[in-house]
Amino acid sequence: QVQLVESGGGSVQAGGSLRLSCAASGRTFSNYGMGWFRQAPGKEREFVAAISGSGGSSYYQGSVKGRFSISRDNAKNTVYLQMNSLKPEDTAVYYCAGQGYYRGSNYYMKDYGYDYWGQGTQVTVSS
Repeated sequence: QVQLVESGGGSVQAGGSLRLSCAASGRTFSNYGMGWFRQAPGKEREFVAAISGSGGSSYYQGSVKGRFSISRDNAKNTVYLQMNSLKPEDTAVYYCAGQGYYRGSNYYMKDYGYDYWGQGTQVTVSS
């Protein structure tokens, strides 16, 4: 059974930082892209960041570029999202996602490009 388990969410004041982790089990994702998405109340789920299987390429939504950083440790089958300079508009449930097979970078920013999803972790940023 494949599982993606997010952790590290919480409440923080604007300008603060959080580091999200997503630990995968049941299969290895070392050859495939992984991503982070988020969904705020009343809004659709949106792409946040993605990273290639090797970790050599990363992609970001424009509003988080320069503030968020995605990384992965394939030995631990874990992907991370370092979030700095957080803003109230970053408040959302953050989801980790993994590709089940190679699709290429064109699919990294699309939720249908992923086969496995975590349950999500809440991030709340207060002003």
